[in-house]
Amino acid sequence: MSNESSRLQLTGGQQRRVVRERLYRWILFLCAALSVFVTVSIVVALAVDAVQFFEMVHPVEFFTGTTWITNREQFGVLPLVTGTVLVTAVAAVIAVPVGVGAAVYLSEYASDRARAVLKPGLEILAGIPTVVYGYLALVYLTPFLRTLGIELGTFNVLSASIMVGVMIIPMVSSLSEDAMSAVPDALREAGYALGGTKYDVSTGVVIPAAVSGIFASFILALSRAIGETMIVVMAMGLRPKMLDLTNPTASLTESGQTMTSAMVQAVTSDVGAQSPTYKSMFALGLTLFAITFLMNYLSNRISERYREEYQ
Repeated sequence: MSNESSRLQLTGGQQRRVVRERLYRWILFLCAALSVFVTVSIVVALAVDAVQFFEMVHPVEFFTGTTWITNREQFGVLPLVTGTVLVTAVAAVIAVPVGVGAAVYLSEYASDRARAVLKPGLEILAGIPTVVYGYLALVYLTPFLRTLGIELGTFNVLSASIMVGVMIIPMVSSLSEDAMSAVPDALREAGYALGGTKYDVSTGVVIPAAVSGIFASFILALSRAIGETMIVVMAMGLRPKMLDLTNPTASLTESGQTMTSAMVQAVTSDVGAQSPTYKSMFALGLTLFAITFLMNYLSNRISERYREEYQ
């Protein structure tokens, strides 16, 4: 009698575990599906209104035009694209070397005590509101650069780009440090056994082994820089200008506009919901989404190409 009751209890307990596992599986599936659903919904919402915009403004005019003046219904996106690219490029020049250098120090040189202080400090830097960065760029950074002899307007691309670069440093350093920490110690020990110094091992062994993760951090950080809004609105201004390819440094000292700030201007302007100016916000958003999607796709492809697998 006792053997039969114990078998029933074991069978009942196993059935309950199976039911719980199925329930957990469906809950986790719904969480994953929800994120996909939200992404698809955003793209569809952008596409629907973007199509309405392109019914009023020809796509060729939008993608090849060199003038963005909404009051005159001139919607050439190239000045906004070049402004976005310029800000992102300068930010990358600042964030990539500093971020990778910080990651190498945290991963290879820093003691446990120093790492316990520095890494949370970098992560706190990532949590500072971007409006604070914009305020610092406008009120403090621009006057400081003027004292160095750089002639800058009140609103300029250089100050905004520097602050965007500072903002994405924590992302580059944290993700790169995680990639470097994942490199097996056996590779480091092999480098030291061959007579390499810590610098030789860091630059010749660890960084090449973690290059896929480091590159992924670059792309994610640059995608974040492309989508930045408040810093460029406050420090860069709202005057779209084409990049002067003959003298690109001159464009840094003047005001400009990015795609994100143009979207803010479109949604806050006093226009009707069916006007081309309002609908341009969705065309810009779809264009911005396409750019960031392409960057992330290339990042994944390159990471897969150069990813190192260790047993």
